[in-house]
Amino acid sequence: MKSHFKQIVIVILSIFLLSCSSDDSASKTAVTPPVPVTPPKTEIPTTPISASVKYLALGDSYTIGQSVCETCRFPEQLKSSLKTIYPQTDFSLKVIARTGWTTSNLISAINNENPDATYDLVTLLIGVNNQYQHIDFSVYQKEFPQLLNKAIQLAKGDKKNVIVVSIPDYAYTPFASGYSSSKRAEISNEIDQYNTFAENTCISSGVNFISITDITRQSNSNLVASDGLHPSETAYKLFVDRIVPKAKMILQD
Repeated sequence: MKSHFKQIVIVILSIFLLSCSSDDSASKTAVTPPVPVTPPKTEIPTTPISASVKYLALGDSYTIGQSVCETCRFPEQLKSSLKTIYPQTDFSLKVIARTGWTTSNLISAINNENPDATYDLVTLLIGVNNQYQHIDFSVYQKEFPQLLNKAIQLAKGDKKNVIVVSIPDYAYTPFASGYSSSKRAEISNEIDQYNTFAENTCISSGVNFISITDITRQSNSNLVASDGLHPSETAYKLFVDRIVPKAKMILQD
């Protein structure tokens, strides 16, 4: 009886040991699935452009960069940004702008300078002094289209080479803080009127229009120059961030 019991125990232990051995063998031969490897990202090369690019900036104090350094104004920052993107290209910049200029002043200045119609890129930002000087809006309605057509002509006659930038809103600056709330609202409404007309004119003419007005409506002292009225270098940098993508499309076309 004891011998029979002993045999049973031996059989059970043998089965147990064989089972463990089989499990160990299975675990040793199990194949761990490979971890997927993400290929490294490669930068898409920038489409080559011309060896040289001529840029013309037309406007008023917002273009000349009143109260900021020469390299801080938005046309200079735009040129610098494009040079970084296209280091092999030679960029030149001509600015026809002055503080206080209205559309009439800019038209006269362009006629006097009579620049060559050989520009690869032209920006136009004008109108705030028409509003500030209380010139009848009808003057802007007449002269802005004239300036737009002149800008197209100077851009080798190609409307796709022109970028119109919206008028900033000075109602949000320290300069205007002494105005009543109703006066500031009036300024903003009139700036909107000018910008809407400019944008609609650009749309009907097939010209690029970029709005930066909302940037100047932020309550941020860093966006205002030391004179408390004009945009700062930082604000102009935000302008350029919006302009660069469109400028790249123009230069790569």
